[in-house]
Amino acid sequence: MQAMGIASKRQKRIINPTSTAHAAFLLLFPGFFFYQTLLGIGAIPAFLGGYFTLVAVVLLLPLFFALMAEAKSHKHYITSLDLCLVLLALYYLFVLAANFAAGATLIIIERYVASIIFCFETYVIFRLIDFSDKNFVGIIVISLLVMSVITYYFSVGGFFFLQALGEAKDPASLATYQGFARSYIYTYLIVTALVRSMALRYVLYALATSALFLNGARSEFSAVLCLIPAIEMYYAKQRLYAIFALLLLSIFLVGGVDYIVTALPENRILQLLDLSHSSSAITRQRFTEDALRTIHANPFFGDFASYPDGHYAHNVLTTWVDFGLFGFVFFSALMLWHALWLFFNGFFSLRKSGDFVLAWSFVCATILWALTAKNMPDMSVGAALGAFARYRFKKNYPAKPGGSPV
Repeated sequence: MQAMGIASKRQKRIINPTSTAHAAFLLLFPGFFFYQTLLGIGAIPAFLGGYFTLVAVVLLLPLFFALMAEAKSHKHYITSLDLCLVLLALYYLFVLAANFAAGATLIIIERYVASIIFCFETYVIFRLIDFSDKNFVGIIVISLLVMSVITYYFSVGGFFFLQALGEAKDPASLATYQGFARSYIYTYLIVTALVRSMALRYVLYALATSALFLNGARSEFSAVLCLIPAIEMYYAKQRLYAIFALLLLSIFLVGGVDYIVTALPENRILQLLDLSHSSSAITRQRFTEDALRTIHANPFFGDFASYPDGHYAHNVLTTWVDFGLFGFVFFSALMLWHALWLFFNGFFSLRKSGDFVLAWSFVCATILWALTAKNMPDMSVGAALGAFARYRFKKNYPAKPGGSPV
């Protein structure tokens, strides 16, 4: 009997959900950044290709089993959010299967399938991570610092662009600046959620904005800037004073923008100050207008892949074009509802929580990107809703002293 009990305990420990999620995050985000850096400076060949998709496929089953194991451990772990996400994923997969059978462009279908996989994995990761794991926290902080140093050191002429070095043995596998920025901001948002000191937060803001400025990723740079007031307003004891201080800072920055620009190196981030002269912004505007014309002609069912590869609207309208009105409304409602829930059920709480900051940051950033920059569903959707589910579960079922949530 005793031997059977020991065997049963060993069976239950085959997979540790939290450790699996931590390993997956480190491999997908800091791991991607460091692999691509070594690739870019010619230190290694592309023995894992572009890395991210391959690693994501390898991690799919471990993360699935990790989520199932955690769900079995807690009676109330599965919620209506999980049901909504399953229904949305099934609907999207149904649309993809129907269009695949009808002969739609395969590369666009493959991209959506990969996006759904990435969303699932980030959902699991951000639902299972544990800030009480000091080893994980330490690795995350060090990773962010090392990524920052790499960005500063390898920047040439005010721009971090490893392809410009010409050292890569397999340049076709080398990521663009967006891939590096994705790894950086996901790591940064976790570190931000851990920092309670105002002084350290402002140091962190300076570190991230300067690194992302050099990186040239305008959507990630804009997200960090927009999240600074969102986070500081949450922590502020006197919100009116915080609003006044932020307004003064904004006036100062707007008034001194010419002096600031002249002091900075030439960089594509500066195009944010005048989008009318940004070729990328003009192109995206044209893609958005194309999407609106498609929606006007096909308001209910959309017109899947009715654009050349890469010519999608870089915002949530692509969801309407490819998945119809139902897919667009379902997705938009899912994001907006949980943003409002966080605002009314956590933003004004007297007890401050890093779990809330993580969920709030990802939800706000994802909505910003859905409106302005990224095709949806982007993997940030999974991260946002995973962090939300984690915060709500811990809020509703707080951990016993020295134990796990009841």
